[in-house]
Amino acid sequence: MMDVKGKKVTVIGLGKSGSSAAKWLALQGADVTVSDIKEAGELDPNLVAGLTRLGVKLETGGHRHDTFRLSDIIVISPGVPLDMAPLTDARREGIPILGELELASRGIDIPVLAVTGTNGKSTVTSLLGALIRSAGYETFVGGNIGTPLIDYVAEGRRADFAVVEVSSFQLDTAERFSPHVALLLNITPDHLDRYPDYEAYERSKLSIFRNLGRGGFAILNDDDQRLSRFNPAGPSVLRYGMERRENRQAWIENKTLCARSLDGGEVSFDLKEFALPGKHNLENLMGVVLAGMALQIESHVIQDTIRSFRSLPHRMELAGRFRGVSFYDDSKATNVDAALRAVQSFENPIVLIAGGRHKGADYGPLVRGAKGRVRKAVLLGEAGSLIAGSFEGEIPFEFARDMKDAVARAFSAAGAGEVVLLAPACSSFDMFTDYAHRGRIFKQAVEDLRGGS
Repeated sequence: MMDVKGKKVTVIGLGKSGSSAAKWLALQGADVTVSDIKEAGELDPNLVAGLTRLGVKLETGGHRHDTFRLSDIIVISPGVPLDMAPLTDARREGIPILGELELASRGIDIPVLAVTGTNGKSTVTSLLGALIRSAGYETFVGGNIGTPLIDYVAEGRRADFAVVEVSSFQLDTAERFSPHVALLLNITPDHLDRYPDYEAYERSKLSIFRNLGRGGFAILNDDDQRLSRFNPAGPSVLRYGMERRENRQAWIENKTLCARSLDGGEVSFDLKEFALPGKHNLENLMGVVLAGMALQIESHVIQDTIRSFRSLPHRMELAGRFRGVSFYDDSKATNVDAALRAVQSFENPIVLIAGGRHKGADYGPLVRGAKGRVRKAVLLGEAGSLIAGSFEGEIPFEFARDMKDAVARAFSAAGAGEVVLLAPACSSFDMFTDYAHRGRIFKQAVEDLRGGS
């Protein structure tokens, strides 16, 4: 672990990972300053009080160049832009800039299983964690989902494995992060409001394999066009796809997941009781199964986990049924590809609720994939008019004022046996605190509808 005692450390951003990093650094004897663009009154007073008791200094309402320039180390939260002027100046002066993931990884000596991809990360991280726990191992599950990895380091408890969801933003500041198993689920356009182009975003995702050497495992979705051509040097490469091919270690045949074991034999898993809908979740499951086999988890444990695992909140979650209409909450579909995967999961006609804060992607693929499946769209948020421009002349649409209005309009447009699907294709930050908040408001609107409110 990096020795931080007595060093001036500036933590940028007081989100979940930033506050956890600041606490740990202070407990290690570092001279910690937290810098956040929010005003003091916008911050959680309990969080502020706790950090102050630890001796952490707070700098709010913007970032001061001198704070950065006089630092020995800078630790940044995932959402902080790397090209902001104070960071650029600090980098020029040779000041180390680390993310919370990188900081935490230097204090971990257990095998790490890292999961990244544009879509499906949280589901796969949770499913993989459930599988390893079912095999009887003490397992930390966190990272970009739930608990920051630095919290595991701070607690001082001992697990057998750490399963972590890793975002592209975290990978951008990962220098030595070296997982034992790395799963890259897919790469499709996302966060183009953050990266200069798609290629830069792609390079960020692929960097998860940078420090993966001999003895490690790289697990890749071979149906993803970019990943099918990618061959990381060093680790054992395990590939999966919907159809059987010679170079693949997992595929699907007639409601069965087939896989090649490390010794070359074949095993199969029954999918009849697998509860997660859609082709994309079969892809996700194959990645998890290959990770489990890489860890030599017994087949019956894998089968039991397939049978028992249930969807996470706000990911293709059934929010209720009313007068023959089914309402599904996929608020986590925060980009075009995720929304398209959600739409393609249903055979029944769909009334789609979409919109939010634009992330720079083209909505054309969603329109093409929705034709013949989506009867009507209800659009809201900052990106509503942009999405409407793509839907014009292709799929009927109308605008809603807010989520409650959107649910009411979608229900009015839907018939018995049809689906109202929240799959926004956008981030939530124009109207909500995060995707989970958006999903809760959607589910509340469905409850209000059923209750006659």
